[in-house]
Amino acid sequence: MATFGFIGCGNMGGALARAMRKTIDGSDIVLTNRSLEKAETLAAEIGCGVVPDNQHIAQKADYIFLGVKPQMMAEMLSGIRETLSNRTDRFILVTMAAGLTIKRIREMAGGDYPVIRIMPNTPSSIGEGMILYSAGSDVLSIELEIFLSAMSGAGRLSPLPEHLMDAGSAISGCGPAFVDLFVEALADGGVACGLPRAAALEFAAQMVAGSAKLILESGQHPGVLKDAVCSPGGTTIQGVRALEEGGFRGTVMNAVIKAYEKNFDLK
Repeated sequence: MATFGFIGCGNMGGALARAMRKTIDGSDIVLTNRSLEKAETLAAEIGCGVVPDNQHIAQKADYIFLGVKPQMMAEMLSGIRETLSNRTDRFILVTMAAGLTIKRIREMAGGDYPVIRIMPNTPSSIGEGMILYSAGSDVLSIELEIFLSAMSGAGRLSPLPEHLMDAGSAISGCGPAFVDLFVEALADGGVACGLPRAAALEFAAQMVAGSAKLILESGQHPGVLKDAVCSPGGTTIQGVRALEEGGFRGTVMNAVIKAYEKNFDLK
């Protein structure tokens, strides 16, 4: 059985480790983190292994998840470069760092190692994630199959050509923050109308979850679903008008474009 090692247990690394534990035995997952206490806490929560430093994972894991920020990747990989080069067995680097290509990861790691680049999001921790992935040409089909099976507990996985990863990440990777802002704003509006805060937040969050599921399961265009709610002379169309007056769609599009463009500063 393959072993999966996580270097970095922050928000994203931790989310993926939690998701993987749904399908993988805890004895096949090992964690480490710059602050070891964070790795120990997560390991105790999900029931998996923990090691004191990056070298242990670099030396033993079949799939090495690089869960550090893009700005920290070069330093982290330089610290395990010699360990990786000394390995005689096969292993795969899994990067989730925004803006860093497979080619760049190989350069930082000091070798032409097999690399899978993923762009996950935080809902992965509850099995509702959208994980984009692009595998290097030297990743074997059986290796990709094992990886996808291990990650299946995280949510939907979709292959994407690497040149589109930054664009995809600007939607699915950054999008949860945009949606969280929207849900918070909806709840604030409900509170302004007299609803208790907890009720307003529950109503808003469930409405967003249900609406998203309806789009996915019905296959209908969101514009069609929007029109179905907007009765002539009704309340909803007045709310839509207010959103349009505030430049809602243009603002959301600009948010995605700004997030996409930021990737180029990270390369």
